[in-house]
Amino acid sequence: MTLVLRRGRRVPLEATGGLETVAVRVPGHPVTLALLSAFGGGFTAPSANRFGSVSPTTANHVRAEFGDAVDFVLDGGPCAVGVESTILDATGQAPSILRPGGVTREDLETVLGRPVGVPATSRVRVPGQHPSHYAPRARVVLVEPEKVVAEAEHAQEQGHQVGVLVPPAFAEHAVKAHAVVAVPSSTAAYGRGLYGFLRHLDQQGCDLIVASLPAEEGLGLAIANRLRRAAGPRPLA
Repeated sequence: MTLVLRRGRRVPLEATGGLETVAVRVPGHPVTLALLSAFGGGFTAPSANRFGSVSPTTANHVRAEFGDAVDFVLDGGPCAVGVESTILDATGQAPSILRPGGVTREDLETVLGRPVGVPATSRVRVPGQHPSHYAPRARVVLVEPEKVVAEAEHAQEQGHQVGVLVPPAFAEHAVKAHAVVAVPSSTAAYGRGLYGFLRHLDQQGCDLIVASLPAEEGLGLAIANRLRRAAGPRPLA
């Protein structure tokens, strides 16, 4: 989980992009904790992917995206959660989720003993708020779960190289598409695999990906958020 807090004097504006707020996270991974311990303090860093593109969940994803542009990749194994951290704004009177993630809304409400909002917009600038984000090269189209198979097959007939994320309820359908990924029935497994699925469909040469949103509860809220951003309007080149 990432906490958005008011910037103290010890935090330079260079670390906050000129903002009077700072996002702070303590990682739970032993390799990252060892790195922080060896460094002797905290540090700031960008995400290990190009702006707006699919997030990496393995070291190989980072190498594939950057190649020789980075000198060293610290490999701590595949991400255990997959989707990014939950960003919680703690600067106001009531905490609110600016980006749903690995710590669910329900978890936070249980601990805090109060409802936690998920506003559509925020005065605080944080990662993942652009209309298009976490996006593969292929265009992403979202439809209702029961329409995924028909939409994918129609697009394939129209000449697209279609990749399809088949919802669990329709996993037994034989889909006529260029590349097919069966979505896990477990939202935890879906969260771990989401970005790998999108990268796989890109690698298969798909120009269109058809998917649906999971139920927006638990980790499904974060997965739905990422899929909406992946399907969002893209800036003109």
